[in-house]
Amino acid sequence: MTAALKGKVALVTGGSRGLGAATALALADQGADVAISYVASKEKADAVVAQLQAKGVRALAVRSDQADTAAAKPLVDQVVEHFGRLDILVNNAAIAVQGKPVDAPDLDTASLDRQWQVNVLGPVALTRAAAPRLAEGGRIVYIGSRLGTVVPWAGAADYAGTKAALIGYAKGVARDLGGRNITANVIQPGVMPTDMSAEVLGDTVPDAVLDQHPIRRIATLEEVAALACFLAGPQGGYITGETISVSGGIGV
Repeated sequence: MTAALKGKVALVTGGSRGLGAATALALADQGADVAISYVASKEKADAVVAQLQAKGVRALAVRSDQADTAAAKPLVDQVVEHFGRLDILVNNAAIAVQGKPVDAPDLDTASLDRQWQVNVLGPVALTRAAAPRLAEGGRIVYIGSRLGTVVPWAGAADYAGTKAALIGYAKGVARDLGGRNITANVIQPGVMPTDMSAEVLGDTVPDAVLDQHPIRRIATLEEVAALACFLAGPQGGYITGETISVSGGIGV
């Protein structure tokens, strides 16, 4: 463990599994106390909390459904009440709906609309709730997707749109909060070994997808989490309003 983030408090949404859990653990490795939010699995969330506490930091799991924008303020309030402050917000929670071309006759518009609700309105609501409570020099990190700027296959319009929306929003947030030395940036991962990716691509990443990557493999969770920690740390204080890809070069 290093002490780069000792004394800081981080909130990672969707922190009970996948990239959220990896990011929470990486932040704890640098000394941060960490709160995670989750929707369904209290057992998984409690397991992550135990892993965090084993690293010698304070930890908290809060059940909060990002689809419900009214839940954002109570989540932030609970974190600040528990830890006494909030320094780092990682907007990680998201869903991916199996896509079809927008002219498909059986397009599942209800599920796609919910994707917009969770992936865009959820982070917006949480940012609004957190902004007044963030400490001077705070950090906001949005987990986007390389699909937010490069769409190499069909059927991803709505998912890509939700992630592209975060880019513009983060730029505006960076402008709004820069006077308090609060940064806001977007990380764009490519394919990662997560449950969400498996639901869309299956258990094995197709060769056709790997072939589009100059570095012909998928990202590790640790690679993406490391960038989140850098942006959240002292050396990331002059990076704001930026979009940084961790995607093996897809789209270059």
